[in-house]
Amino acid sequence: MNLWLKKQNLVNNYMNIIIFGPPGAGKGTQSDKIANKYKLFKISTGDLLRNEIKNGTLIGKKIEEIVNSGTLVSDNIINDLIEKVVSNNKYKNQIIFDGYPRNIQQAKNLNALLKKHEQKIDLVISLKVSLDLIIKRIAGRLVCSKCGNTFNEFFNPPANLTCCKGGTLKRRSDDNAEIAKKRYETYENSTKPLLEYYSKLGLLKNVGGENKIEEIEGKIADFINLIQGWLWKIWSYKYVN
Repeated sequence: MNLWLKKQNLVNNYMNIIIFGPPGAGKGTQSDKIANKYKLFKISTGDLLRNEIKNGTLIGKKIEEIVNSGTLVSDNIINDLIEKVVSNNKYKNQIIFDGYPRNIQQAKNLNALLKKHEQKIDLVISLKVSLDLIIKRIAGRLVCSKCGNTFNEFFNPPANLTCCKGGTLKRRSDDNAEIAKKRYETYENSTKPLLEYYSKLGLLKNVGGENKIEEIEGKIADFINLIQGWLWKIWSYKYVN
């Protein structure tokens, strides 16, 4: 039993994952599901930046000044925030990176950072969704002005033009086909070198993102379980044989 528990603790908690996907692909939904199921800490650079600002830290105040000035936060600041998590033994080899890194230099920085703390990336998931579907998901989105419930005129249409009493269904100004297409193309162009980089490392797995949420989750789980199987073999070789 002790051996089995030791194996379970190692396999279940020994994994760092990256997940990519264009805006509207459901990346956030899947990263949350992976984090909850496998007890991983989710890193989103946006969340890290907002948390520092919210907590009023010294670096948070600096970030707020940068954001308010309309410029991008430097890679050095992002690296420092990520290292705070990576260097914490509580999260060692228990991280899912949501949409990070965003370029080759950030990928190399992340590899160096993980290596410094005796870790590595075990799996890279890329959600594949067509532009046509992305446009329908984004441009078809309707939100209730009162309760915040979300509908989609193509996939989850409301029964009428109202959701709850006193509320009306509205479309956000940036939820349109033109902006959806631009974001998709920007993502594709910026992410292509990254996907090639991780493919050459043998880490990349493509997952169709046009199926039901549960089916996508199941396919990702298949890849994760495969990795867990290899980890168990490695653990067995080191500690059992």
